[in-house]
Amino acid sequence: MAEQGTTPGGKRGYAGTWPPRAAAPVGGYLPVRASIWRPFVETMRQWARAEAGAGRLLPWAPVAFGTGIAFYFAAEHEPVLLVTATVAIALCLLALLLRRRSVFPAVVMLAAIAAGFAMATWKTARIAHGVLARPVFSVALTGFVETRDIREKTDRFVLRVVSMESQREVPKLERVRLSVKKGAAPEVGSFVELKARLMPPLGPQRPGSYDFGRDLYFQGIGASGFVMGAVKTREPPAAGGLALRYAAFMQWLRDAIDARIRTTLDGDQRAIATALLTGRRDAITTPVNDAMFISGLGHVLSISGYHMAVVAGVVFFTIRALLALFPALTAGHPIKKWAAAAALVAAAFYLLLSGAEVATQRSFFMTAVVLIAVIVDRRAITFRTLAVAALIVLAIAPEALVHPSFQIVCAPKA
Repeated sequence: MAEQGTTPGGKRGYAGTWPPRAAAPVGGYLPVRASIWRPFVETMRQWARAEAGAGRLLPWAPVAFGTGIAFYFAAEHEPVLLVTATVAIALCLLALLLRRRSVFPAVVMLAAIAAGFAMATWKTARIAHGVLARPVFSVALTGFVETRDIREKTDRFVLRVVSMESQREVPKLERVRLSVKKGAAPEVGSFVELKARLMPPLGPQRPGSYDFGRDLYFQGIGASGFVMGAVKTREPPAAGGLALRYAAFMQWLRDAIDARIRTTLDGDQRAIATALLTGRRDAITTPVNDAMFISGLGHVLSISGYHMAVVAGVVFFTIRALLALFPALTAGHPIKKWAAAAALVAAAFYLLLSGAEVATQRSFFMTAVVLIAVIVDRRAITFRTLAVAALIVLAIAPEALVHPSFQIVCAPKA
């Protein structure tokens, strides 16, 4: 047998076996390029026939969509939004035109990659805001408090900036995250005035590590820092808006639940119970928090699939059982669908109460797809459920792809 890449005479540039196959050209040698690409093309053709022909192409869509988002975050320069959107729309239209052709699966995957790239580009352009480049040691700020975290040693809150004054020229910031001494964090929704020391968002601690600054950027936060002096509450110059009123109401509800738990539990038991109900994990002490993660139980504190399934499942079976107790009133009515609708409402409320983190969003969308399938008399438990949930999460928040929680919950289990 001839050596791969050479002819029997020793000339390079050809590859094949000796004697030549019946399908080989005259002389019995195949060009290197043809021998490399032919198996690949045949493999892709078999994959397309197996996946598209059996209707199993959907689970590959979030994979391709996420690949496009990964290409965006790997790009060295910011892409042009108009170009990326045009390419994505053109490929989507081409896929619709070629849906009866054998190249349809390949075109769909290319369209999904382009759509993911364009979606990440559009999200970045939509939330573009100023980011602090250098530390500022004294700046006067006024604004609305959007969120508040009660932590073990210090409290932290996010301020939506209305005005800022500094001796140095700084970019206009939309939001800043500030730390304050324990018990001094203002109420969510209040309008405050304060002085703070601001610093640029923290970047990766080492090459290839997690980029905290990127996470803050997609939250609309352009700087972080410490409050200097007292936080003064003032009358707002204008209404904070519907979103701020909603945030204030949800914070009040979380505080009320925590206060109710405080009457029966204390210490880390209270903190863990609050974390499982409201998603606030900051009150858990450091030793218990470290023990949970060392033992591999840290994921239990993050509201995700298990918690969402428990809430929706309990509501579903409770409502259905209660309705079944009154056959005279519910006979002939779709009580299973009514129970699914009630469970969907409960899951949505749990999502909002817990703060709607990435893992919770993914779990809610999976649960919602299952419950909606029950309502419309479709098969609920399929692998497509995870695919649809991943697509929705990535479409709403493309930055979730590089977030650890998304990579953990969507990674295949051994």
